[in-house]
Amino acid sequence: MVATMKAAVFVEPGRIELAEKPIPEVGPNDALIRITTTTICGTDIHILKGEYPVAQGLTVGHEPVGVIEKLGSAVTGYQEGQRVIAGAICPNFGSYAAQDGVPSQDGSYLIPSGRCGCHGYKATAGWRFGNLIDGTQAEYVLVPDAQANLAPIPDGLTDEQVLMCPDIMSTGFKGAENANIRLGDTVVVFAQGPIGLCATAGARLLGATTIIAVDGNEHRLGISRRLGADVTLDFNTCDVVAEVMRLTGGRGADAAIEALGTQTTFEQALRCLKPGGTLSSLGVYSQDLKIPLDAFAAGLGDHRINTALCPGGKERMRRLMNVIAAERLDLGVLVTHHYPLDDIVAAYDLFAHQRDGVLKVAIKPF
Repeated sequence: MVATMKAAVFVEPGRIELAEKPIPEVGPNDALIRITTTTICGTDIHILKGEYPVAQGLTVGHEPVGVIEKLGSAVTGYQEGQRVIAGAICPNFGSYAAQDGVPSQDGSYLIPSGRCGCHGYKATAGWRFGNLIDGTQAEYVLVPDAQANLAPIPDGLTDEQVLMCPDIMSTGFKGAENANIRLGDTVVVFAQGPIGLCATAGARLLGATTIIAVDGNEHRLGISRRLGADVTLDFNTCDVVAEVMRLTGGRGADAAIEALGTQTTFEQALRCLKPGGTLSSLGVYSQDLKIPLDAFAAGLGDHRINTALCPGGKERMRRLMNVIAAERLDLGVLVTHHYPLDDIVAAYDLFAHQRDGVLKVAIKPF
């Protein structure tokens, strides 16, 4: 008899449900992880709504914290029973993309428009868990290329403390890194959801001295102040672009980080920039973007627009957990709700509708 496990699977747009699936078999380069904590990401909501295409029956989720249940025969340096995390992106570091300096794009391919409803082709990038392979909202997950991707959790750190590392922290920090932040910079961060909050914290750690956080939720703006924002702007009560220009004496911000994925926030981020400034884009966009001619200075403004997918791999995860272990940052504050895996549908409903001040939901399979 085949051993089975509970898993949250994509059924159709509007439906992610709990199902029974076979526990994955372990190949030589794999590791089977018993999930102790995972979570729901904003990207999972795009999947739920049908805005991002995945295969029917795919296990969703991409933020694993757990214990090694079984190791592949070729995986060395780890032990069964060891607490580990793995990044949402699981490159093998032997690919062309990895050797070209962009391991997050390992396995990237294009989906024809007939599958996703978009024009032409849609890039998947190298995001595997809950996109190309079964993900982490389950009792077990199979980690490919485990030698390159398993990162031991330092003693003394809880699941909740490291839960943001596989995606949210890695993505938010990459947004700050892609913003080309220098000491003394002014940085505007649009949207203070979990990724935007991590971008705010990353900008502070990189040396920005004036961080302006933008959101319409006062609770989230309060957390952003705790994580490093110097100024908070509620877009419901002010003209954000005009206020940024006032705060910078008309000079404009050195960098802007867009962490929501809408035309409005993208355009405002571009309009806030100084000539020669950088727009770091983190949002997952579900519609075509338009670049306004004046904000882009007709292409003559020396602007840079950088996009990112969260870096993965054990070295990236080690560094992020070092930040947590050294008490430079506490992201446990982002975990606002806890649900058992059996109640995953209710957790999705809460998160998708952003009720009860939810930021991140810790999902416990066992």
